[in-house]
Amino acid sequence: MDEIVKAALRKWPDVPHARGWLGLDIRGHWYLRDEATQAAGPFPQSRGSRIEHEGLCAFIGRNYLCDGAGAWFFQNGPQRVYVELEAAPWVWRLDEAFQLQSHTGAPAQWRGAWLDEQGRLFLDTDLGLGLVHSHDMPLAAQALEQGLWTLNGELGFEELPGRFNYRLSPAVVTDRWEQTSPHPPQPPRG
Repeated sequence: MDEIVKAALRKWPDVPHARGWLGLDIRGHWYLRDEATQAAGPFPQSRGSRIEHEGLCAFIGRNYLCDGAGAWFFQNGPQRVYVELEAAPWVWRLDEAFQLQSHTGAPAQWRGAWLDEQGRLFLDTDLGLGLVHSHDMPLAAQALEQGLWTLNGELGFEELPGRFNYRLSPAVVTDRWEQTSPHPPQPPRG
């Protein structure tokens, strides 16, 4: 986390969380979702505006974290902005040496591989579960064929969040998540 973000958290510790305003798609792109976008439907059906500013994407990536209830967020200064996920918290890119890198640029170490019912490849790593970017599937197939990775099996897409402790939509708060979250949702001020 950036030092400026840590300082803002110390200065303003009680800023309410934001939900529904940020999305992450299956290609690792961030989307800003204003009120009209949110009213038009859930992510990813209603995406919003893709964030293309490299500096802002890098800032989001450096301050992208998970709470104790499996909800991923971007710590924007003193405000926690929860992220709507299209498929998983991470999107993996591979290089020619089969090294994994997340959509945020963080390196990762492979631990396991699963296919969902659509044939998408999800990798468990030391950072958590993520989807292999579609452009890198030929390299991922080579890693499996060469025995560098082992396919653990198939899991239904709906099973993945529970198995790997993440939430696709932190905007949906249930009793179970509120009981386990160290940071329960705050009531609106005003």
